[in-house]
Parts: sequence; structure tokens; C-alpha cells
Amino acid sequence: MNRRDALQVIGSGAAVAAMPRWLRAAEGDEPRPNILFIMTDDHAAHAMSCYGSRINATPNLDRIAREGARFTNCFCTNSICAPSRATILTGKYNHRNGVIDNRREFDGTQVTFPKLLQKAGYQTALIGKWHLGSDPTGLDYWSILPGQGEYRDPAMIEMGVRARRTGYVTDIITDDCLKWLKARSPDRPFLLMCQHKAPHRNWEPDEKHAKLYEDVEIPEPETFNDDYATRSDAARGQTMTVERHLNDNDLKGPPPPGLTGQALKKWKYQRYIKDYLRCVASVDDNVGRLLEYLDQSGLARNTIVVYTSDQGFFLGDHGWFDKRFMYEESIRMPLVVRYPAQIKPGTVSDDIVINADFAPTFLELASVRPPAEMQGVSLRPVLRGRSPSDWRTSMYYHYYEYGDEGKGGWHQVRPHYGVRTQRHKLIHFRNGIDAWELYDLEKDPHELKNVYDSPAYTDTVAELKAELNRLREFYGDTEPPTTQPSSRPV
Repeated sequence: MNRRDALQVIGSGAAVAAMPRWLRAAEGDEPRPNILFIMTDDHAAHAMSCYGSRINATPNLDRIAREGARFTNCFCTNSICAPSRATILTGKYNHRNGVIDNRREFDGTQVTFPKLLQKAGYQTALIGKWHLGSDPTGLDYWSILPGQGEYRDPAMIEMGVRARRTGYVTDIITDDCLKWLKARSPDRPFLLMCQHKAPHRNWEPDEKHAKLYEDVEIPEPETFNDDYATRSDAARGQTMTVERHLNDNDLKGPPPPGLTGQALKKWKYQRYIKDYLRCVASVDDNVGRLLEYLDQSGLARNTIVVYTSDQGFFLGDHGWFDKRFMYEESIRMPLVVRYPAQIKPGTVSDDIVINADFAPTFLELASVRPPAEMQGVSLRPVLRGRSPSDWRTSMYYHYYEYGDEGKGGWHQVRPHYGVRTQRHKLIHFRNGIDAWELYDLEKDPHELKNVYDSPAYTDTVAELKAELNRLREFYGDTEPPTTQPSSRPV
């Protein structure tokens, strides 16, 4: 037995002995698990080496996947910051939790999984990015970035008191998480939500990683020069292209004089993607610090470690940055989970899961019954490698935010909703247009060919429209609310 294993056994045994019986898990004598939930902002799964990244390495995030489970088909139900966070907290779609766009404030009186864990005896804390307008609830301790937050010397609001901090935001959030972990009561389980700003726009790296990739040319994505030939006007009308919409602030200065056309586009991509990946590298290092603390403190065996992001992100894919669209790079969330007491190392699941599943999963793993109002489903059996025979075969998506550029609107992505199965994706764009797109993900994984009008897919369209209507009725989203332009950056 090595030192790490010995510490885990000693720590686990001591915790069981000290734990009141009512706080022990329903199965066996294991104490209820601690939960360390780590979430970043805009971290695309294809910028993690455990997901096959061609452009960077993430050894500490890979460790979570290697020692636990990795989900290949985890999707957000609305690819934008505040709505995804509200869904994660409540286990409900946005038309039910009230946060359909970044303009709406979260109603903190509603049921959330931290509240239920707190009621069940858990110590609860959230440190980092919140971005939901109202003050956090259901937490014994919180310290959050106001709004989007800053990368360097950020202001933070600790239990209602605002103060300026010195340092780099990813390090500060991790430092505060470690401080809280060391000060918590050792005889009660904990939920710690460690929520990073990085790698959100405008991608400011720390000094340690400022020169990373300096002499490397990052490969461009295969769809970098997508011409949107078969797509609807929704794709052509967006304002989030690498070529035209990254500004000097994003790029940390103006482009070289005389650079035009494809050469300028390539230069902008390199400037953008390198800073993005440098921010990811800092996150990976800091995740390593948290994992090391769990090892040294003997908490690793009985702590569920979750790493995810609030949505995916376009890393030059289709020539874009940002998210919002129902295309794969935008809606796919990274999700890796380690729980040595119950998850077999190296587990990989291709099941369709959604961010509404997080809340009921945490509750069930803590032996707390999820309330009926939660629309997600617990992943506990999937984590154990036993997918239920009636597991979902499709997921429902709905994006709302739209407005005039310069008047609160961001990136001009038309509101749309749709359904994704293991093989197909059907999208309906609305609000000023009425356009449908269909993609065969088996034949066209990069979603370059819209086959909605192809006679060969007539039956598929009918089947998917029926499934879309079924899901809208099932989730109670038959009358979509209207949205107003967002006044908050995302």
C-alpha cells in the first residue's frame, strides 16, 4: 500500500467512526460522500486531452477521467452562462426555473440541490463565478465574483461584503477553496462548488503560462472555413466570427499592418486560441492542487469530484468563437466524475445526459430523495456502469436570447429549439425567421450538410418532429416565453 492509499483508508475509517449514523449512506457503512463540484466557464470538451484534444494537454483533468468516469454525450439545454447555471442548480429547464437568458435574475427562493443537501446536514459553500444576479442561497458560505468578474486583482463579494483581491483569479478561487476545506468541520460531509471564471472571454492568461505555445502553431479545426452553404440564414447572420468579430481587446492589440484575408484570419485564430488554452492550463494546474489536497487529507476515497463547464464553446469551429447554437461544439459539455467508492476507473459512457441531471445525481448519491419538480434524472446507475434500459434516447434544447447588436443583444444568434438523438439533430430557428436544419451525425459529424429538404430524410424529419413535440410537452415547454435583449455580458 502506498502513502496515498494509506491516507485514504485511514481518513475514510476515521470519517465513518465519527459520522452520526443518520448521515451515513443508505448502502453499507460508508459515510455520505463529500462533493467537490468544479465548473469552468466556456471550456469546450475538445480542449481536454481525455476527450481527444488535438491542441492541448490537461493532465489533471485527465486524471479525474482516468480514475473515474467520462461522459461523451453530456449536453446543456441552453448554451449560455446564466441559464445553464440555473439548470444545474435546480434540475429544471429554463422555462421552469425562470432564467431563460442572461438578463433574468435567479429566484433564490426556489428549490436547489445545495439547499436540500444543507438541510440534510451537509456543509455547503460556493466560491468563484456565480453570474445569476441575486445573492446565493442554500449555502453556509459564499464568495463570488460580481457579474462576469476580472482575471487580475478581481473584486469578490464574500457573504455580502465586497473587497478587492490581489492576484490571478483562478489561483485566488482555488486558494479560497482550499482555505474553506481546511477550516470546515471534519465530522460532517461537505458540498464545495468551485466555479472558475476561466476560460471566458477575453482570455487573459497568468504570468506562469503567458509564453505557453509561443513557438507553436495550433492546428486549425477542420471546419475553420465553413461557408454555411446549406445552412439557414441563422448561421450566416451571427456576429461571432474569428475573422470579423474578435476585437483588439480580445487579441491584446491590433494585427500587424498589411495583413488581410485568410492570413489575417489565421493570425487572429492563433492569438485567440493560444490565450484560451493558456487560461485552460491554469485551470488544470489548480485542479491538480485540489486533487493533491484530497490525497494528502485522506478525503479522496469518499469525495465525489466532478469537473464540467457551463457549456461548450467554438474554438474556431465553423470559423466562430462563443457558443449559443445547438451545434455540437456549443452544446457538448465536458463531464468527468471520480468517486472511488462507487465508480470503476476508466468508465466511459456514451449515454445522452443533460445538465438538468446533475442536481438529482448529487442528491441521490447523498441519499437525499430528489423532489418531483426536478426534470433531470439521476446518473447514479450510469456512473456504476449499468445504464437503465429505459434511459433517454434524445435530448431537448431551447435557446432564447436575441436582440439588436449594440442594444443589449449579443452575437445575433436567432432563438431556436431542437432535438438531438444518438444519430440525428433537428433544429428550428424562429423569431423573425422560420427555418429548419437537420444533420445526420453519423455521416456528417461536423454538421456541414443540412439535409432537411432531402427526400431521403422525409421519414426522419417526421419522426424527429414527433419526438420534438413529445419532448416539449413532456418538459412543459409548449408555449415558449419571449425574451428581451440582454444587458449583461456573457
